[in-house]
Amino acid sequence: MLKELLLKNRSYRRFVQDVRITREELTEWVGLTRYCASGRNAQALKYKVVADAGLCDKVFPNLAWAGYLKDWDGPEEGERPAAYLIQLLDTSIVENCLCDDGIQAQTILLGAVEKGYGGCIIKAFKNESLREVLQLPEHLKIMYVIALGKPKETVVLEEMRDGDYKYWREADGSHHVPKRALDELVIL
Repeated sequence: MLKELLLKNRSYRRFVQDVRITREELTEWVGLTRYCASGRNAQALKYKVVADAGLCDKVFPNLAWAGYLKDWDGPEEGERPAAYLIQLLDTSIVENCLCDDGIQAQTILLGAVEKGYGGCIIKAFKNESLREVLQLPEHLKIMYVIALGKPKETVVLEEMRDGDYKYWREADGSHHVPKRALDELVIL
């Protein structure tokens, strides 16, 4: 069952924008992070829930999408995320979160996939402008933006060839992602 969720959990970048995600669903997925391991047990990550379409429209221009796709500026109107969870480090608790950020982001995405949604973890964003849009206090540092919605694209996993790990898009819009073979990952 976990493998099935992982296979469905791709970095989706195009969504059915008018299929909204409720604040309750987003809060439920954040709630899953309470059960995650936490370095030092500090539990210093918090989340700004962005479900309102108007605020989503203000968050979107502060994000960068799919760096390898040089001729693509990101999802068009109608294909943009229906919601965002902004992962924040509360620096009044600790100055760094060790590996908690990745553990929690993956947990949120698995919760979303289980309910038929998908998402993309975004690290490329305009920090100061996004902070202003979200009206964040100084002690909250933006770690990641998790874009969420009902996936509108097909993501195809491919065997990696000749060490080329760059993803690509076909003319039909399908997104192809090369993956290393298991024998490349295991060192005996």
